Amino acid sequence: MGELDGRAAVVTGGGSGIGRAVAHWLHRAGAQVAVLDRDAAAARAVATEIGGSAYEIDVRDGETFADALDDVRRALGGLHVLVNNAGIGDLRPLHTLDDRTWRRLVDVNLTGTFNGIRAAVPLMVAGDGGVIVNVASATAFMPTRNEAAYSAAKAGVVALTKSAALEYGPAVRVNCVAPGTIRTPMTEAFDRFPDAFAPVADALPLRRMGEPGEVAEVVGFLCSDRSSYVTGQTIVVDGGGTLPQAGVDDALRRLSERFRQS
Repeated sequence: MGELDGRAAVVTGGGSGIGRAVAHWLHRAGAQVAVLDRDAAAARAVATEIGGSAYEIDVRDGETFADALDDVRRALGGLHVLVNNAGIGDLRPLHTLDDRTWRRLVDVNLTGTFNGIRAAVPLMVAGDGGVIVNVASATAFMPTRNEAAYSAAKAGVVALTKSAALEYGPAVRVNCVAPGTIRTPMTEAFDRFPDAFAPVADALPLRRMGEPGEVAEVVGFLCSDRSSYVTGQTIVVDGGGTLPQAGVDDALRRLSERFRQS
């Protein structure tokens, strides 16, 4: 028996990285999982791996997002778990951010999370209740160089998590996970410029980068009844990276210099 047997779960940005790992974790725990991603092929691939369903959506589109969740509810007999994982990053000095880039980063990372909460809560309240887990970032607490819009949006996700937990308990628990340096497609620069990022792992107390599955374990805990008395909280999963002198800022400075020279 799985701890999430009989529950219907949705994971946004589920086509790769942390989202894919979360979808697999939820499936192993017994949930029926719908994978949402703007990359339709990636969503279908993960859905096939876990015997779930796939939806192509852009989380910035609140109406389409709501329609997808309602379709999941009708197809699976309810909506019990939502993991708002979809996100994008960018790397450039704050003063060079144009309006389009700023809006894109805030809209995907923050407004996309808002759209998910807004659509899921009525369905969960009308049913048997539910759990929402938002994925922020360790940069919400310790912003890193040249990630102003991303860090600001993720800080907003942390605040939004607390507000939703206050408003919708006890029917809906809302929590947040803030990953640090995790190997995902969003951190491909780490592999492209290994010398620039070599100090990052050395500076972390755990002396290594994290893996998507390690974040998924924490997300899964928050989705399960083992966290039944936890709401409005953010768990940082960063190998100690937000502790002082973690070295990430210096690595990003060197990477920015490398981009300017290329």
